[in-house]
Parts: sequence; structure tokens; C-alpha cells
Amino acid sequence: MMDSYLIDPRSGFCKSNSTFYSKRKQLPLPANSSLDVTTFISSQPHRGTTAFIDAATGQRISFSDLWKAVDRVADCLYNEIGLRRGDVVLILSPNSISVPIVCLAVMSLGAVVTTANTLNTAGEISKQIGDSNPKLAFTTVQLANKLPESISVVFTDERVETTRGVRVVGILSEMMKKEPSRERVRDRVDQDDTAMLLYSSGTTGASKGVITSHGNLTAHVAKFVSDDSIRGEIFLCTVPMFHSYGLLSFAMTTVACGSKVVILQRFGLNDMMEAIEKYRATILALAPPVVVAMINGADEIKAKYDLSSLRTVRCGGAPLSKEVTEGFLEKYPTVDILQGYALTESNGAGAATESVEESRRYGAVGLLTSGLKARIVDPDTGRVMGVNQMGELWLRGPTIAKGYFRNEEATNETINLEGWLKTGDLCYIDDDGFLFVVDRLKELIKYKGYQVPPAELEALLITHPDILDAAVIPFPDKEAGQCPMAYVARKPESKLSENQVIDFISKQVAPYKKIRKVAFINSIPKTASGKTLRKDLIKLATSKL
Repeated sequence: MMDSYLIDPRSGFCKSNSTFYSKRKQLPLPANSSLDVTTFISSQPHRGTTAFIDAATGQRISFSDLWKAVDRVADCLYNEIGLRRGDVVLILSPNSISVPIVCLAVMSLGAVVTTANTLNTAGEISKQIGDSNPKLAFTTVQLANKLPESISVVFTDERVETTRGVRVVGILSEMMKKEPSRERVRDRVDQDDTAMLLYSSGTTGASKGVITSHGNLTAHVAKFVSDDSIRGEIFLCTVPMFHSYGLLSFAMTTVACGSKVVILQRFGLNDMMEAIEKYRATILALAPPVVVAMINGADEIKAKYDLSSLRTVRCGGAPLSKEVTEGFLEKYPTVDILQGYALTESNGAGAATESVEESRRYGAVGLLTSGLKARIVDPDTGRVMGVNQMGELWLRGPTIAKGYFRNEEATNETINLEGWLKTGDLCYIDDDGFLFVVDRLKELIKYKGYQVPPAELEALLITHPDILDAAVIPFPDKEAGQCPMAYVARKPESKLSENQVIDFISKQVAPYKKIRKVAFINSIPKTASGKTLRKDLIKLATSKL
């Protein structure tokens, strides 16, 4: 344990080991090593009454009914379907009250939750299923056709009129009505056991399953349990629950704190505004493009909707500029705008601003999360840097994932033997301990908060008979942040057009991965070892802006 007097109280930096320590209040973690995260969440005392409301239908569930449902679903999964510790369960569903019920029930048994993006194609989902090998899938009738017929399915729809060829083993609403059996011996669940397997896109093109333990999730929830400021708040969940942010924040943390969550099935600006007004929402979680849309449409929005209940907007996905932050505060003077930084691999931990004063440190994503340590490492020399020095951000703490599922090579590249997570982000930490994200060392393209791996698109492009070589880069976009742009080297005499390239890819990938812009080039610039020089192409593409 590091002596506190060696740590600079202003920056959190310790010169003796070149490590930054969080300035936030330290949180006690449960000592019981055989505590599953569902039990930890259910044991937290609070005075909340309504847990979730579906914004579209008005359906609501109380905390007492939520825990009854979790218990009954877990009982059915154990006794009727034979789900056991370590088995994987896939959730392929839009945002709904079903997601937290299924998630908490599955994890209570020591089984593992994996989620898939509802926009993904059947081919993309099939790859994930092939990797994670789920025993069971929870989905809707509408999405069932994206699943292979070999997988057992529980439908989350209230009424099921068609089965679309899949093997149906249950209906969630019926499971929730069954009285649990008196005899049930659950497997012992340890903090080190895997609770979630959420897939994070990588620059290699292959999506990787991030192994998240019960201990990781318990540490994440514990961070918020002691925060009295969010108790009694009404959250509006606008982010997808298949993503770590949506799942950890709105299917788990709010339940532990007794907060009410209004769920938007899918995002729409007007739907969001209507829900704020109707349900008197106080806190929103948004990606930067939505914040920009709220600024641009402020006059019309405020004339049409009563947003007087809204007090806080929490923003993640990309750093907010001074212009955006000030523009939002000018248009919505009674609403605080706070931001955060985290990765799927860090399970909600990273940095965040937690007050208006902190949010005025423009360009910063905030102070390090409680319990987290950071290092800034020169990516070329491996030297550990100090205050106000730039390098790759490394993180270590109780929420950092164990590694990647069945991918030892990727695990060793990303998490070292001491447990430091190499984020791939170029950062620095200033004199007051604020983290600034300067650039991405990783090559992922951020489109409206979604991660798009360029190598995946490149692999598809070179299968086209008229394409010799291709490279995909991020192109700046005011609305989306970045969009995928392809540089294509055509075969001689080919008359392949931009629209043909765009159409070729759009038929094979989810909408957010579509290529939006194409330029033709004689050859793709590469290093001597054959790596694509994306930086050169980015310079070429942006030189004409």
C-alpha cells in the first residue's frame, strides 16, 4: 500500500512509482469473496418504489416486483432449462424492462450474460454466437430471424404468434408469473467468476469478448451506492442496453441506488423530449452528437416541450469541446452538463466530472474514478511519464476486466502481468489531476458513439472483384463525430463507382458501420512491414477541408 504522504494531494501523482492515484473518496468493497453481483445489488438499502418505466407503453415495475421477477426467472432457468454456472446467455433485444430482469437473473446463477447489437446483421451475430457459444438466447419475435435455428430461445414479447423457425423454450412473461420451487441449490459464485462477456470491436477486425467478473461489477456498483446525490433521481435511459454503459448504468447501478429509470426503446430526439416532459426526468445520458442537436434545436425544443424537471446531462463517447459545453449551458442554463470517460474493458471506470466547477475545466474528461490508478506511458520508449506529459493512458483497479475471451494474444497485448490496462488513448494528466484525452492510438472510428473497426470493413472491401486494395479511415463529421471513409485502389480498367462501393458494404454490415465516403487512389500507402499508413490517408482526406 502506498503511503499517502508520498502522493501529491493536488495532482494525485506519486513520484516514487510514477503513478497517478484517484482524488475521489475511497470506497469499501465487500469482503465476501463468494458474493454474486445480483445479491450485492439486491442487498443495498434504499427507499425507491418504481424501478423501471417503459416510455412508449407506460408499463412500470416496482422494486419489489422486479426482485420477484428476477427470482422467478432464475428459478425457471435453473430448474426447467438447466442453466448452470458458467453457461452463456445471449440477450438480443431493444431497450426494455426485460433486459435488467434477465441480466440480474442470469448472473444470480453464476451464468454469463452476453449482449448483441440489435442493428448487427445475422452474419455478425452468428460470429459472436460461434465465439461465445450461448446455451440460450432471449430475444423478440422481430429479431429472432437474426439467430441461427440451432439456438434455444426465450421470447421477451408478451404475445407470441409466430416462432420463425427457432426452438422456443419459454416466454419471459410466463416465467415471471411462476412461483419459484422451494428446493433450489444454486452453485457457489465467486467474485472472480465471469459475469458478463460484452463484445468490444478491435482494430484487427475481429470483435473480442471482454471477460468481466462479479468482482468487477460489484466494484462498479459500489462506486455509486455511496453517492447520495443520485438517489431519488429519475433517469432517462437513451443509450442502448446492449452496450456496457447502458447495461452497467441502467440495468444495475440504478437498481442498487433505488433510482427510477424511464426506458426509451430506441433513441429519437422528439421521443426523448416527450419522455422528459411526461415522466419529469431529471438526468439524461447522451452522446456528444445529441448534445449538439439539442443546442442547434434549442429554441424549437424549449417552445414545444417542458424540460423544467431536467437538472443534469451526463455525456460520454468523446470529449466535449469548450464551444459545445458553453453553448449547452447558454441554451439550457438550469441544466448541468457533466462528462465521463471509460472503456468496455474498464467497466465504467476511467474519469468523470462531477460538478459544474469541474466541467468548466474545458477539454478535460474529469478526475480519475475512485479506486483507480493511472500511468501515462510513452508508446515508443515505454518510459512512464509525469504530470502534464503526454503518452498512452494505462489504468489499474478493481473494475478492470480480466482479459479477452479465448484470445490470449489480445489479452497479453492489452493487459500486462501487473493488471495494467493499456487503453490505446493518448492522454495527459494536469497539475490538478484532470485527465485530458488528446487522440486515439487505437484506430477505431467513432460514429455517433458506436465503434467501427476499419480492418473489418477493409477485409470486406478486398473481396470485391474490382478492388485491388483498400483502407478505411475516420473522416470528420459535424453530426456523427466521425464517419467511415474508404480509399480504394481499383483494378486496371475497372469503372467501379463510389455508390457501388457504398452499396457493396451496406448490404453486409450494420447501418452504423456503413462507408459514407469513397475516394479512389492508385495504391494504398504502407510501411515497409506492410501496415497501412492511415495517418497519411487522414492527412490527404482532411487537407481539402
